[in-house]
Amino acid sequence: MPKALVLSNGNLLIGFDRYAQVRDLYFPYVGLENHTGGHYRHRLGVFVDNQFTWLEDPSWHVDINYLPDSLTGRTLAVNDRLQLQLEFTDAVYNEKDIFLREVVVTNKASYPRLVKIFFHQQFEIYESYRKDTAYYDPHHQVIIHYKGRRVFLINARSENKSFDDYSVGLFSIEGHDGTYKDAEDGYLAKNPIEHGPVDSVIAMSLNIEPGQSKTVSYWVTVSKLMEEALALNNYVLEKTPSYLIRSSQNFWYAWTNRQHLNFGTLSPETIKLFKKSLLIIRTHADNRGAIIASCDSDMLQYGRDTYGYVWPRDGAFSAIALDYAGDYEVAKRFFEFCNHIITPDGYFMHKYRADEALGSSWHPWIRNGQLQLPIQEDETALVIYALWQHYRMTHDLEFIESIYNSLIKKAAEFMVSYRSPQTGLPLPSYDLWEEKFGTSTFTSAATAAALASAAKFADLLGKIDSAVRYRTAAQQIQDGILKYLYDSDAGYFYKQINTDNVPLAIDRTVDSSSAYAIFKFGILPPDDDRLTKTICLTLHKLGLTTPIAGMARYEGDQYYRRDEQAPGNPWFITTLWLAQYYLTQAQKPEDTETVKRLLSWATRHASPSGILSEQLDAKTGEQLSAAPLTWSHSEFVVTVIEYLDRLSHFRILRPPASKTP
Repeated sequence: MPKALVLSNGNLLIGFDRYAQVRDLYFPYVGLENHTGGHYRHRLGVFVDNQFTWLEDPSWHVDINYLPDSLTGRTLAVNDRLQLQLEFTDAVYNEKDIFLREVVVTNKASYPRLVKIFFHQQFEIYESYRKDTAYYDPHHQVIIHYKGRRVFLINARSENKSFDDYSVGLFSIEGHDGTYKDAEDGYLAKNPIEHGPVDSVIAMSLNIEPGQSKTVSYWVTVSKLMEEALALNNYVLEKTPSYLIRSSQNFWYAWTNRQHLNFGTLSPETIKLFKKSLLIIRTHADNRGAIIASCDSDMLQYGRDTYGYVWPRDGAFSAIALDYAGDYEVAKRFFEFCNHIITPDGYFMHKYRADEALGSSWHPWIRNGQLQLPIQEDETALVIYALWQHYRMTHDLEFIESIYNSLIKKAAEFMVSYRSPQTGLPLPSYDLWEEKFGTSTFTSAATAAALASAAKFADLLGKIDSAVRYRTAAQQIQDGILKYLYDSDAGYFYKQINTDNVPLAIDRTVDSSSAYAIFKFGILPPDDDRLTKTICLTLHKLGLTTPIAGMARYEGDQYYRRDEQAPGNPWFITTLWLAQYYLTQAQKPEDTETVKRLLSWATRHASPSGILSEQLDAKTGEQLSAAPLTWSHSEFVVTVIEYLDRLSHFRILRPPASKTP
């Protein structure tokens, strides 16, 4: 189930499903240690007129979204049969590790009623269900779940009174379904403690007059220490949940709007998605520098792992988007993270955890009996390319100087040396889609752009010999692309070649990344006939003719494919790449209308709360794979900023505050 809402402060990340239930809870790193295990949920229930329902019951109509320009959730749940309305306001406090939830309960019946609101907690602390403990603390009137250095304190109040019913118990063991079942008769057993796989429920009783409302405040403080969790609880009681929610909302509103962009004639829906995209990217950025690909743990239920890792490629695209939008500090922390994780030989591995440890992988160190590097070289290249964009925005020369030898030079020397003497192109590695081993057009173009960026850095710091070395290698790669990766007869760039073979083994698959790389990384100018032919063929082969439309990745893409008649599913990333190409072709304001239509396409296929997934079902438009995907949101942000920049070129708008390079 795609996430409907994601909230975070860079330490604590919480993902909600479409019923406003907590489904992901990461701490102390964004993307690392999901304490719901990716398969448990925190249920919400109501007991009224001797009837009990959970919010996932079909009798509830639930609408979940973000408040405008803020990392604050607003959920409206209405049950006509029960004549009840619940309005939730959710926030992860930006300054401390506290999840806050206010529920306004409205009695829509014509008579007074006793309404009980139930909050269920189901943890898998440290992603292991063994050895957890949950207990009721009568001194502080709270529920506490803990194991080792992970503590979760639960509290709720209404009208200065604490919750009035509770219980803790076992689930999925010894015949126990879970304490949540105890709630379904409207009353809890008040069991005070349990250990093992444990869950808990608290309830608040409200006497509500007809047509009136009452508010329940619920919160979870999260810490590595019991004393600190209790101190955070006291902090909430002192400041009040309403104040903390409002303070957090104001912070994110100011963060989102600090650039004061003029959006011209973009639709209100597109502008909203732009701002939501910025916020969603930010939720996936850990305070120590990691930017994960997706917090969506549902991937784990359909495969072997999640997207909760740092792919240097995805992170680089997100850093570019954040830089374009003016959040230089988060982007800088990402590059510091990269400076820490780069290997001594100057390349990045497949992916990393948010704590800088090596992530899981399927790339082998040996292939056909031959040693190989288990890498995707474009990931190394894109970090250096993105770092140059960061410098163009910030002119932070001291930062560049501090990481020149440890990151820039190290990566550049690797990229110079890791090339085929036969073609001058990069030696084979896995492509950006992580599937094919060879020398791809995308990786080659990204590497050329990265070496050109490294040469500029070397020029800045007066390292003339290195600048010449890097610039020469970049030109040799560019020449090799045009000589070995372009089919002059068919008029397009190959997906990849393999220099291990003589003659060269050619993969003639039409791949959207090939066309994108040629214009994005400056291999050919926008008006070059070879680029025009490549784009035309790519559109012909990969543009979907179904009502869903959009662009597929490459011919015959099988990933999540359901329609064998389509070349593959449409991806937000590849469709937005097409929009970015059209911007390079725009000679007058009217030429940007196609870009607006593609932005509207992305907006139309976002979830109601503004989540962009990885891809869509080619026939139904259903969101597939990870949702949200930071790369999708990053390309949306970049496309909007480049669109505004193009309009400023036509003197339609003032240049955006963070003008693109």
